[in-house]
Amino acid sequence: MIMTEQHLELQRTVRNFVEQELNPHIDEWEAAGSFPIKAIFSRLGELGLLGISKPESLGGMGLDFSYEAVFLETLGAARCGGIPLSISVQTAMATPALAHFAHEELQQEFLTAAIRGDAIAAIAVSEPGAGSDVSAIATTATSDGDDYVVNGSKMWITNATQADFFCTLVNTGGDKSHSNKSLLIIPAKLPGVRVGNKLQKMGMRSSETAPVFFDQVRVPKRYRIGDEGAGFLLQMLQFQEERLAGAALSLMGLENCVRSTIDYVQQRQAFGAPILSNQSVHFALAEMQTEVECLRALTYRAVAAYCRGEDVTTLASMAKLKSGRLSRSIPDQCLQYWGGMGYMEETTINRAYRDLRLTAIGGGADEVMLGIICKLMGILPSRKKS
Repeated sequence: MIMTEQHLELQRTVRNFVEQELNPHIDEWEAAGSFPIKAIFSRLGELGLLGISKPESLGGMGLDFSYEAVFLETLGAARCGGIPLSISVQTAMATPALAHFAHEELQQEFLTAAIRGDAIAAIAVSEPGAGSDVSAIATTATSDGDDYVVNGSKMWITNATQADFFCTLVNTGGDKSHSNKSLLIIPAKLPGVRVGNKLQKMGMRSSETAPVFFDQVRVPKRYRIGDEGAGFLLQMLQFQEERLAGAALSLMGLENCVRSTIDYVQQRQAFGAPILSNQSVHFALAEMQTEVECLRALTYRAVAAYCRGEDVTTLASMAKLKSGRLSRSIPDQCLQYWGGMGYMEETTINRAYRDLRLTAIGGGADEVMLGIICKLMGILPSRKKS
């Protein structure tokens, strides 16, 4: 991926937005457990940042995904993970399938509003008994004339409390788990849709997460994305952008861990000298930054291949895996150097430790990424049927 002047200009725009319109308020929003999502998304829509890689005919910029990746990476300059996560749900998790595979009428009804920031999107795939195992979802959509009748529930849904619509994976018939699913756009205002209480999370506190329940919800079949039964495949394709987004979002957050730790250990004294003067400390910090640059190179390579139209399942899974690994090891090691101050919630490293931990779970756990990589390498043992 080559950074052009256009990429750098976008980066400057996003950085200014983060520094001027997000960071001054983040402590307040984190304490409140929410942020003014409608106002922030409306402002992002005004700047054109919610439709960077979406078609111009729908109000987007029509740029390739490399610009989306720059946008997401730069959002990582925010002093929390929750707000960038909520924004990325809108741009890279709940709308890619709508942009790539939906018919124009559906796009005009939902995607244009999402690009303007007038509608908030959420991706509803995970369930209490089906997180990383997408094939195990139990929510059903039964055909009834021109409608589906949807019953079931979804869990851990980011943006759920404020969402205007859900991009929802459902079972539409048949017993083959990879060909009995469909993607539906389900408006939040439909009768029978209920959003549960906001969940209390270890991190990502400024983003609102909740369960969603569907009780005899009648959804017009015209709200289906693609063909009936193609939902699993379409969601796997949508996961490519989600996993690239997860890797891109983590880059600046990890760098901030390293840089803030350097600043702290330069000042913190122990046994008559700065902590940074210990070789084990400055060597470790140098290695952490090296690991971040390796992740950036892998992510950029995957994004460049995606922009060329290649299947990047392996590379995206590797980038997601590596970002998950580093999002555990780097904040943990940095927090250790902060000592007792790192254990205090008001410190930047404490928030990063809590927020970045989700990277190894959301969008497919590390173990799922390893399974995908092994399968595509041809080294995954076949399961014996009893």
